Amino acid sequence: MRILYCGDVVGRAGRDALARELPGLIGDRRIDLVIVNGENAAHGFGLTGKICRDFYDLGIDVVTTGNHAWDQREMLTYIDGDPKVLRPLNYPPGTPGRGAGIFESRSGASVLVAQVMGRLFMDPLDDPFQAIDAALADCVLGETVDAVVVDVHAEATSEKAAMGVHLDGRVSLVTGTHSHVPTADARLLPGGTAYQTDLGMCGDYDSVIGMKKEAATARFVTKLPAERLEPAEGEGTVCGVLLETGPDGLAASLDPVRLGPHIPNT
Repeated sequence: MRILYCGDVVGRAGRDALARELPGLIGDRRIDLVIVNGENAAHGFGLTGKICRDFYDLGIDVVTTGNHAWDQREMLTYIDGDPKVLRPLNYPPGTPGRGAGIFESRSGASVLVAQVMGRLFMDPLDDPFQAIDAALADCVLGETVDAVVVDVHAEATSEKAAMGVHLDGRVSLVTGTHSHVPTADARLLPGGTAYQTDLGMCGDYDSVIGMKKEAATARFVTKLPAERLEPAEGEGTVCGVLLETGPDGLAASLDPVRLGPHIPNT
């Protein structure tokens, strides 16, 4: 089975890049399931129902979020009615939405997709390690589901790497989102789990992590209140990974995906 996971979509540049590249990728690479992190898709801040529907029209099967899940207030009510949208598992009980789901791939295989959010330099949510262990208790790779993908939405690379070690041999893929910068460590861990610390973003890389350069830079240079950040609007790049699993659900290969200007393509 082949699963494509694309990193944080930032504004229109990211959405347009997906619209440009996804149809060809799905067909040419015979992709069975497409996951996208959409938490910055609505002008850089949050997600909307309309954007979700546009994503599904492109062939996207699952949309993850993160710390910007609630930036667009409509998501507080929308998310309960859309099982394809996930928020981090380790939000407190009573938070709208769900943090994991089992999805059917184009080939008929079952894929558990789960997301947790890190706690280092992030909101102090519940323990992500306990949360993912609980989600996996009834979903055993190769028995109850054919593949398991875990997204760690986190700031600290150490926390993401620790989650990879913690889940090695129990899931197909552990990958990070949130930093908007693709890391160069795509690999298979000793137990057979694929891992990459961060997928990068789908957006305009002629920017400061997807935002217009001038306002973002001024915040560091002047240390004064600055204008509201706005997404960069140049041509976007699609970033993510392409996972191929074997018969046991563990990873057979993991290939970075980078298609667009400003950074080296794969």
